[in-house]
Formats: sequence, C-alpha cells, structure tokens
Amino acid sequence: MFRTIDDFEMSWAYESDATLKMLRALTDESLTQRVTPDGRSLGRLAWHLTQTLPEMGGTAGLTVHGPAEDAPQPGAAEIAEVYEQAARSLVEAVRRQWTDSSLLEEIPMYGQRWTRGATLASLLVHQTHHRGQMTVLMRQAGLLVPGVYGPAREEWEALGMEPEI
Repeated sequence: MFRTIDDFEMSWAYESDATLKMLRALTDESLTQRVTPDGRSLGRLAWHLTQTLPEMGGTAGLTVHGPAEDAPQPGAAEIAEVYEQAARSLVEAVRRQWTDSSLLEEIPMYGQRWTRGATLASLLVHQTHHRGQMTVLMRQAGLLVPGVYGPAREEWEALGMEPEI
C-alpha cells in the first residue's frame, strides 16, 4: 500500500519503464503467441495492461486517458505508444486529483472497499503479474526478454558471464 504520492510515483516510474521496455521488444508477429490454444495471447496481455490503466484508474475515480475496454488491439508499436501515454496520464491524474492524506481513504473497487493507496499498489502488482506471463510467451516467440530486476540470460551472456540455469 502506498502512503505518499511520491512513493507511488517513484515505484511507478521504474515499473512502467520496465513494462515499456518489454512492450517495445514485441513484434507484430509475436502478438499471437500463446501457451495454450485457449490462453491469452502475448498481444492480448500487452493490450490488457494498457487498457487496465484507464479502466482501473477510472474505477478509482481518476481521469486517466487511454484506450477503452472494448478498443481493438492494435499492432505492437502502437501498444507501446498508447501504454506510454496512459502510464504518464495515470501519474498526472494521481498528482492532480489525490493527496497523500487521501491515499488512506476507502473507495469502492470491484464490489469491495480498498484504500486509494492499496488501489495503486494493486495496479502495480497486477502489471508485474502479467509482465511475468509475458516473459514466457516472449521466449516462446523467440524474442529477447529485457531484464527487469536484473539481467536476463542474454544480457548476462553479452557481459561475458555464464547465466545461471
């Protein structure tokens, strides 16, 4: 849970940059990659992350500019571009519409009551969860997976080090 907007903004800056790095590694061809025929595709996961920013932000009472829930999935480059704009809009909305003290206030969220600070934490963790799913699909699609919390296998190799297996 976040108790200050500065703390959220610092965490969001790192996490949204990490997501953007992954989105920019996608190709149009990779967007159809799935683990199973009935599972979400890599493109669906990427677009879901993007659509969630205005949806969840809006549910929390924030005005976040981004794609509607029913907006059709675009190509890889546009997903990254739209995500970047929506991620920036989210931070701007939090700064403009909430205060540190308001982060402790409860709001209705999906049939429950969450604090605003917990809502921001849930948004961040939701994104991290789906990014993890995306790394598996990216590897299956033959894409290079950028390191987020440390070097990825290929980044270790580029540094002349043996990746741990």
